[in-house]
Amino acid sequence: MPLEDVAEHRPPRLRDHTDYHRLLAARVTGGAANQMLMVALGWQMYDLTASAWQLGLVGLAQFLPALLLTLPAGHLVDQHDRRLLLAGSLGLQLLVAACLALASVGGWVAPSLILGLSVLLGCARALQMPAQQALMPALVPPALLPRAVAAASSTMQAAIIAGPALGGVLYGLGPAAAGLAHDGQSGAAAHWGAALVYGVSLLLLATAVAGVLALRHRAAAPQRAAPGLAQLTAGIRFIWQRPVMLGAISLDLFAVLLGGATALLPIFARDILHTGPEGLGLLRSAPAVGAVVVGLWFARRPITRRAGHWLLGAVAVFGLAMIGFALTSSFIVAFLVLLVSGAADMVSVVIRQSIVQLETPDDMRGRVGAVNSVFIGASNQLGEFESGATAAVLGPVGSVLLGGFGVLAVVALWFRLFPALARRDRLHP
Repeated sequence: MPLEDVAEHRPPRLRDHTDYHRLLAARVTGGAANQMLMVALGWQMYDLTASAWQLGLVGLAQFLPALLLTLPAGHLVDQHDRRLLLAGSLGLQLLVAACLALASVGGWVAPSLILGLSVLLGCARALQMPAQQALMPALVPPALLPRAVAAASSTMQAAIIAGPALGGVLYGLGPAAAGLAHDGQSGAAAHWGAALVYGVSLLLLATAVAGVLALRHRAAAPQRAAPGLAQLTAGIRFIWQRPVMLGAISLDLFAVLLGGATALLPIFARDILHTGPEGLGLLRSAPAVGAVVVGLWFARRPITRRAGHWLLGAVAVFGLAMIGFALTSSFIVAFLVLLVSGAADMVSVVIRQSIVQLETPDDMRGRVGAVNSVFIGASNQLGEFESGATAAVLGPVGSVLLGGFGVLAVVALWFRLFPALARRDRLHP
């Protein structure tokens, strides 16, 4: 058989899609930078305030602009070059990292500045997530999309492993690099540690911007539609009319909103597990370790049957893991149960993202992705605020324990509210 015929009949492979790998590399470097920013922001805010409430406000400050800008951001993504919009959102995060580095070196960093720049991070993410989600399906054929989602999710989790761990180490090394004594408390030495993390994040974000701009893919010029109410809300209507998609997205929303403990990790690290910023970085990395293992497995062996039961069961395991995290005072046990929580969450991510992207037409991907990003943002940033608020009343252990039992209650309720989701067999409709 001629070589041309062999190539024509060869099954499609992810390795053959160069733009997909360029986008993946940009996501990894940008994601690692973002995780490093979050480690430094959380530890620095707790250094400055020693307040669970202030830690929660960081998440709220990122969520509110993302919520307000979601609908216009989705419309922009469907009407303009998604590549340039993604590069612009990463560029805005780069500017935030630069400002935080200068403020930390100059000694004028303050809780109000951190909260104000967190608002800008929320604005950047409002545009980043829908642009990123809309780009990927255009870079691979539909037959490869479930594997592409799993591979992208697992490599992104690798960034979530490396980013916090590296951020924690750099935070601890910062004072020594500046030639200052570090006593573990707030002050000039601690801020130099934060400045080093922000500086490395800036370099990684610059690399991500360059990678996105190098994409060769150019979408066909869309028909420019005026951003009326019908256009802006089209993504909401699209999801609302599809019970399986709505059930999958909302399940993740309430699970992470109630069960997430990310905002409280600085408190657990310092006051319960008795470790420093290096330990905080490892705790933030732990869920990603489990997620990488599951993501790589699904990239080779994607889920083919009983997708609904896999999804609901994984969220229940996530809730049980968070209950275990709340009850332990051992760093090793805490790391392991967070690892299990990340593995369970990755099952949910792969199934949910595959369903959303397989059932969404290309001209709707931006608006549907924007609505999906609000659900994700609510579960993450609003969940951080919920954790901080409840911890201020119940303490960190009580907050996480209540959230874990809340996740189990949500799973039981979703079995009743979304029977089509529980019965869903295959990822593709």
